[in-house]
Amino acid sequence: MDSRDEEEIYQEHILDHYDDPFHRGHCPGATHAHEDDNPLCGDVVRVELRIDPQGRVEQAWFEGDGCCVSQASASMLMEKIEGLTLDELKHFSAADMLGLYGARLTPNRQKCCLLSWRVVQEAVHSPIANGGADGSPDAGPSPNRSSDGNSKSADDGTQRRADSRK
Repeated sequence: MDSRDEEEIYQEHILDHYDDPFHRGHCPGATHAHEDDNPLCGDVVRVELRIDPQGRVEQAWFEGDGCCVSQASASMLMEKIEGLTLDELKHFSAADMLGLYGARLTPNRQKCCLLSWRVVQEAVHSPIANGGADGSPDAGPSPNRSSDGNSKSADDGTQRRADSRK
């Protein structure tokens, strides 16, 4: 397979994650959450995790707004980290994230790709006040939700891809 064919495969995979993301929305019973942005371009990603008492990621969800690279990489990362232990997650490096994304990126686009990875690394140290006891996160509005919790977009953030990718 030549490098052009390989790039086309990566592009299709990236667009698939962007058009039909894995676990975009809110995590039921989230125990940890964090949100951050890329000030250079305005991309925003919020990650909500449900981590079991043994330290394993049971569910990983994201919300965000930004370019194809930031949103597709968030989808890829949510799919990758479900089932990992916190120790495995801590050892998942920036280089691993770039490898997961696959396509070659300029340094500025690498920052877009690494945004969700940075957010996940912070989320594991950011427990939610209620610990997901009521089944909903308690860490403020996400970028795609208004302060009253209503969706700002036509997509209500329902679970997509969850069954088709496992």
